[in-house]
Amino acid sequence: MSLDWVPDACTLPTAERPARLAEFDGLFAAHLTATALDAPTRARITLSGDTGLPARVGELAARESSCCSFLTFTVTPTSTGADLDIEVPGAHSGVLAALVARAEAVIRP
Repeated sequence: MSLDWVPDACTLPTAERPARLAEFDGLFAAHLTATALDAPTRARITLSGDTGLPARVGELAARESSCCSFLTFTVTPTSTGADLDIEVPGAHSGVLAALVARAEAVIRP
């Protein structure tokens, strides 16, 4: 998948972006249960895994928020893993849609 959907507002160096996306891809491949795009600016990614999963998801989300401040992540531990809620301003709805599509590609390759 092309990285042309990553906006200029992202401060992660271009050379590091494939590695960060690989981290998300690995998370999705190992733990993704479901996705829901609740609105153009709000999505939920449901992940299943061990009790340490919420902390790992939170750490990745914090690193991503540090370079893409327009992304707001909320990690909620669940009995089976974690829910990752993501919100963006309307101007970045395309970024959210691309991230959800990336997750869904794991479910429907």
